[in-house]
Amino acid sequence: MTLKDRIANDLKEAMKAGDALRKDTLRSAISAFSYRRIDAGRELDESEQVDAIRKLVKQRSDSIAEYERGKRPDLVERERLEREILAAYLPAGKSEDELRAIVRAAIAPLEPAERKEGALMKRLMPALRADADGSVIRRLVLEELAAG
Repeated sequence: MTLKDRIANDLKEAMKAGDALRKDTLRSAISAFSYRRIDAGRELDESEQVDAIRKLVKQRSDSIAEYERGKRPDLVERERLEREILAAYLPAGKSEDELRAIVRAAIAPLEPAERKEGALMKRLMPALRADADGSVIRRLVLEELAAG
């Protein structure tokens, strides 16, 4: 069963249960799949479906940050709940300790002059994109560069 099929089944269950938040959130995921399918001109594979969900989770995280700055706790809570619903469909990523070890391994062979954030991010992101959010990887890179 594909990710899209799981979400469609869960959408039906949410509709039967009268869970409006879950229903709306899952509909947004189905809509994101449709837009991406149209852009691609073909059916999405599993990794593209996961990328679409990951993008929706990131959008919710960005919205949470904005709503917190705007002092809108009602909207912050809704976005958090939506993010949790969507994140449940993502595969488990690497732990922060595992990511930190990978970042350290990427930094170790570099000369001090080569230890730049941008270069490290270009090297790490293709390999870690499926395992963690880019902001987490960036934070770890900056922490490790500052440490030594």
